[in-house]
Amino acid sequence: MPLELGYWALRGRGEPSRLLLRYTETEWTDATIPPTKEGADSWFKDKKHSLGLDFPNLPYLIDGDVKLTQNLAVLRYLGRKFDLHPSGADAARSDLFEQYVVDFREALTKACYCSADQFEEKKAEFVEKLPHRIEEVAKFIGAGPYALGEKITYVDFLALEWLDNIAAFSPEHFKSGPVADYINRMKNLPPLKKFYESDDCTHKTYSINSPMAAWPGWPTK
Repeated sequence: MPLELGYWALRGRGEPSRLLLRYTETEWTDATIPPTKEGADSWFKDKKHSLGLDFPNLPYLIDGDVKLTQNLAVLRYLGRKFDLHPSGADAARSDLFEQYVVDFREALTKACYCSADQFEEKKAEFVEKLPHRIEEVAKFIGAGPYALGEKITYVDFLALEWLDNIAAFSPEHFKSGPVADYINRMKNLPPLKKFYESDDCTHKTYSINSPMAAWPGWPTK
């Protein structure tokens, strides 16, 4: 049985793990759930508590006897499985960068999931701090080519997706510079380049956030 990854049919918290799996070119099942009332009913009423998950939630991963939820637990598991997990001194730096990127994305989440009348204010607050945060990320990555140096790790797929989300939210801050270069380097890795350029690329149809968010992040045409 191929590994199964379940998540809503949007990018959100499941996409970093999807990108890692696409990079490895392994066989896997993309068990998507439509972000509609019918999809939500099928998940919450039928599937959520029938998979044998300790903490039923999305995303979930089933790999033989291994059953996981929580997006970072899933991503770290895949990092270990595919030799994309840091070791030695890099492990501590990975923990640090992972948590920084999580905080960065959570700040975006707060701006996106608010009432419509608060959105412009929340967006302005986020964008005001954006240049400093981008500078911090650029300094950490340095010459790269990856977040921890010469070896690509699971944290690169987290950073790729969530920095790409932020770039879609405020593209004027990502026209050039080290972080924009990093995103482009990751997207040009052959397996990922193949995905991004394919007719089946879900980034051409999926929203970044829930369609119900103040900023869903629909792809530009």
